[in-house]
Amino acid sequence: MKHNAKAYLHDIQEAGERIREFTKGMSVEDYCGSELVKAAVERKFAIIGEALVRLREDYPEVLNRIPDAQKIIGFRNVLVHGYDIIEDATVWSAIEDNLPALLQEVSTLLNA
Repeated sequence: MKHNAKAYLHDIQEAGERIREFTKGMSVEDYCGSELVKAAVERKFAIIGEALVRLREDYPEVLNRIPDAQKIIGFRNVLVHGYDIIEDATVWSAIEDNLPALLQEVSTLLNA
């Protein structure tokens, strides 16, 4: 069943907030040492990427308002299909450097 755009945005927001919760107070070393947290974070990033794929298919005008959406989708594809080449430092960088901006933009779109 096709969702509306706000449902997909809510899924992105929810997954991003869970990533923040899972990694709160962690260092990159802590992250690298926790298989449980890494698995949970990677799953939530996969959800974010899939929600963006569905926005691209159903609401491209909304997707176009999200900076780097195509890169995030590409990141999702690597997480899902390239499990053997994922580097923890790359995922950690996405958490620290990219997730805050994504969540800010999604929040803006949800409140529009």
